[in-house]
Amino acid sequence: MDINEIINPERVLANLKPSSKKQLLQELSDVGAEETGIESQAIFETLLEREKLGSTGVGNGVAIPHAKLPGMDGIVGVFAHLGKPVMFEAVDDQPVDIVFMLLAPEGSGADHLKALSRIARMLRNQSTLAGIRSSTDPDAIFSLLTSFDNANAA
Repeated sequence: MDINEIINPERVLANLKPSSKKQLLQELSDVGAEETGIESQAIFETLLEREKLGSTGVGNGVAIPHAKLPGMDGIVGVFAHLGKPVMFEAVDDQPVDIVFMLLAPEGSGADHLKALSRIARMLRNQSTLAGIRSSTDPDAIFSLLTSFDNANAA
């Protein structure tokens, strides 16, 4: 699964400045709702339920919140580079400034896991992270995300 299959330039947000993890998840849910037609509150509540199982803050300033939702046709991603990092209860207790939210249909087992794996691998790449962190242009960030995907296709 390629990154450009689940995200587009309109769903790359730069310089967001949420005041909290909840506000961040709400803003991402709003964007996800526009794309999926699923109510923002339903997305938000599902993301919060997932976070109760354990934080999706994976360390190094990165979080990959994700949820499976009924009524979706395919996997949808929303990427955010925060202008102001927020505490996210990450595994390393550091604030998060890079967030890739993933929404998937309820029955998307293997595809959901493949997408999560691809995103995690991409966001562990230090040169990709450095490029993202040095940019406030959503189009440039989208280009970095998809160029990593193309250069590292399996």
